[in-house]
Amino acid sequence: MKVQSFQDLIVWKKGIELVLAIYELTSHFPREEVFGLASQMKRAAVSIPSNIAEGSMRGTRKDYRHFLYISYGSGAELQTQIAVVKKLPFGVNLQYNDVDTILIEVMKILNTLITKLGNKPDTCNLTPAT
Repeated sequence: MKVQSFQDLIVWKKGIELVLAIYELTSHFPREEVFGLASQMKRAAVSIPSNIAEGSMRGTRKDYRHFLYISYGSGAELQTQIAVVKKLPFGVNLQYNDVDTILIEVMKILNTLITKLGNKPDTCNLTPAT
C-alpha cells in the first residue's frame, strides 16, 4: 500500500492516540502541576506526531529520518516524565495502561522506520511500518 500523506501513517495515527491519552492522564494531575510536568508531558507527546508530519513533508529520506529521530527523542523524554510521575505521591494511583501501551508501540514503529530509512537511497517515498 502506497502512503499518500503522513496522515496515512500508522505511527502518526498512534502518535495522535498518545497525545489524547496523555491529555486524559494529565487531567488528573493536581492543579499545581498544570505548568509543570503536565505541560512538559503534553509538549513532548504533541512533538511526536508533529515531527513525523514535518519530516515526511521535507522531501528527502535524510530529513525524514532526522525528524523521526526527534520524535523518538520526544518519546524517550515522555517515558522519563511518566517514570517521574509514577514515583510522585499524586501519580501513584493513576491509570497508565493506555499511555504505556501506546508509547511503547509508537517507539517500536519509529525505531523500525528509522532503521529502514537508513538503508535506502536519499529519496522520500513514504511507506507504512507495520
